[in-house]
Amino acid sequence: MSSIIDDGPLTAFHKRLTLYSAGGPFLDGYALTIIGIAFVSMKAQLGMDAVDVGLAGAAALIGIFFGGLVFGYVTDRIGRKVMYIADLLMLVVVSIASAFVAEVWQLVLLRFILGVAIGADYPIASSLLTEFVPSRYRGRLLGSLFVVWAAGAAAAAAAGWVLSTLGPDAWRYMLASPAVFGLITLILRAGTPESPRWLLSKGREHQALQVCRQVWGPDADLAGIAGLMTNPGEVAPTRYSTIFRGVYLRRVIFVGVFFSAHVIPLFAVYTFGPDIIAEIGIAEHNIYLAELVISTLFLVGGVPGLLLVDKIGRKPLLIYTFAIMSIAFAFMAVNPSAPAVLLFAALAVYAVTSGACNFIEIIYPNELFPTPVRATATGTVVAISRVGSAISTFVLPLVLTGTGLGGVMWLLAAVNVVGLVVTVLLGEETRGRALADTSAAGASPRIPA
Repeated sequence: MSSIIDDGPLTAFHKRLTLYSAGGPFLDGYALTIIGIAFVSMKAQLGMDAVDVGLAGAAALIGIFFGGLVFGYVTDRIGRKVMYIADLLMLVVVSIASAFVAEVWQLVLLRFILGVAIGADYPIASSLLTEFVPSRYRGRLLGSLFVVWAAGAAAAAAAGWVLSTLGPDAWRYMLASPAVFGLITLILRAGTPESPRWLLSKGREHQALQVCRQVWGPDADLAGIAGLMTNPGEVAPTRYSTIFRGVYLRRVIFVGVFFSAHVIPLFAVYTFGPDIIAEIGIAEHNIYLAELVISTLFLVGGVPGLLLVDKIGRKPLLIYTFAIMSIAFAFMAVNPSAPAVLLFAALAVYAVTSGACNFIEIIYPNELFPTPVRATATGTVVAISRVGSAISTFVLPLVLTGTGLGGVMWLLAAVNVVGLVVTVLLGEETRGRALADTSAAGASPRIPA
């Protein structure tokens, strides 16, 4: 049976929904990056040592752990639409409050709450978009959410550069600035419909039909949504235990590990970019410019990645990019005293390559798990990824101080090798397949591209 969702055309509604959903990842990238730039003027004012910096950097990542773990499940229980607004409202309030901190503990607490809001948005926005878009466009549209994440990070680097001219309190304006983009996104998201797949999974056929006719026209019929429910009218349960059994457990391990391997170096570069760039040997007055260049390259790399993900597939793209990133970090680890231009070039290669693949971490969990637990699974793997990244973000400034650039790069190279091995062993291919097929429990773990 042809599905009006999986086999339908790409419409103006899909494009708007992608734009509105992308507002969250944009804010995530912006808010997580701006802290690294704010450290430049904030550390002296608040008297922060290496431990304080590590705590402030890791706080948001720990918050993301709890936000993803808790609110992914809540999203599967109460729906995507309500949470789609609530998490952004929290982000706006916390960003404004961050401008008034006077002690390090206040900053750590607010960064933690900010992380909770960010962690909640990963499963909310991506699940809603996944459940509306046609199969042949799913990779590109979902992937664009994380490419927009890089755009938010680049915007933070640019804003930080501009705001740095405002004097010793510039960091306060930097930490408050995400609120501006948050308010804009809140306005855009108002009126977004609930996912018909989720409504059907909860036995709410009448409301699902209303949404279908709102989106696809008055002739839309629930019979045209193939494979959404095995037994129409039956409420599908949302249980955490579902994702830790059989093939779903293997998928949680696969996505959780490669997701971690992506974000550990990503957050290291974004959060402590100025420190790493200084270690490379870039002059202090050029640090802001160098950070902007690296952040922009993450965004640039997303363009070829989005073009390739629905052509060569998710798994091959992951394998190739993990290999290149491992080599780039290994080069810097072996040659920490190389000329600054060579080290910066290797960091640039990493940034472009990472931009070409890191969006796959939001595609896979949404494709590999069914509607009743899709947000739960996405939130869980986001949480898993943040355990390692929070630890590494806390440890990295200590490693940088103790062993210098070489030690940090060996750590990041090893992380990428782990991601490569796990992808080769456990990776699945979901390119071009219907959502009901990719999320089925009986799917083969290795489907040829």
